Amino acid sequence: MKKLIWMPLLLLFFGCSQNHFNVPPDDFASKVQVLGVAPIMIDTTSDIKHPQKQELISLLTELNRKYEPQLVRKLKASGNYYTVALLDGDPQQIFSNLFFRREKRNDATIEYNKYFWKTSELRQYMSRNRLDALMAIVVSGISKTDKMSSTTMFSSLTSEYNYLIMTAQIVDADGTILWEYPNFRTRLLSYDPMLVLQYPDFSEAEANKISRANVKFKSLEGIRRILEEKRKDLLRRETQESRVFANQFDEMLDYLDYDVDEEKKKAAEKKAAERDAAKVTAKPTEAAPVSRSEVVAPKASDKPAVETSTPVSPEPVSGKVY
Repeated sequence: MKKLIWMPLLLLFFGCSQNHFNVPPDDFASKVQVLGVAPIMIDTTSDIKHPQKQELISLLTELNRKYEPQLVRKLKASGNYYTVALLDGDPQQIFSNLFFRREKRNDATIEYNKYFWKTSELRQYMSRNRLDALMAIVVSGISKTDKMSSTTMFSSLTSEYNYLIMTAQIVDADGTILWEYPNFRTRLLSYDPMLVLQYPDFSEAEANKISRANVKFKSLEGIRRILEEKRKDLLRRETQESRVFANQFDEMLDYLDYDVDEEKKKAAEKKAAERDAAKVTAKPTEAAPVSRSEVVAPKASDKPAVETSTPVSPEPVSGKVY
């Protein structure tokens, strides 16, 4: 019985739409019609500790270019934009030109890198490409303390592990962040790293009777296989999408989803409410007293007025304005 009582409340809590934008959705919808997606950039100066760092960056650059069209197709399919364009150019050169600074953040226990861009260079870049807004996606490295378990779940190790993460922002020409991922405007905060670069070797520890497993880096071949593993559909058939990239893109799209018609309706309602508020706040027009000069003298052709002992005073003007 209690479950039946709580279920509608839970549906109401989780089912209600949320504004995951940093601005009202109707403002975002009206402002962002031409969206440019910059090539996925890599912050090579971030905390990427892999011993074959340069080879890893080359691998990531290759796979980013291979799978980033997935995101663009999904953005176009949403129907929320007039056009979505995947921009040309060297991603590292673009990052070098636009990058201003990076902050390692820990917001609500979620650790990530937040990026800020050079306003002048950003404005020029967007002007050249005739964009309303730019989507900037960055792959970077971060180290954090975490607990990992063995496949059997009998062993675990809490240690510092090195991760690759993917962050994204949609910014206007002034550098204002209209939307960002990870997104903190959701009820249940979650943020999955793109890839963990390390693992505890429990098999080695067990084989050699070591009390604490050694933390090792995954090989480049292993990382490639993980990043190129295909997502499977509901019938367990392989698709053309990379599972890792698709998971990251779908998470972003969940926070970018809004109903265009609904937002247009809200925008119309908002404008109507603003007009009504303006009428209420405006000083009401008072009825002006009728002066003698405004009393129209009767024409000669008109019937003479009935003579009375008392003069006829003009009818009082009501306060109602027509």
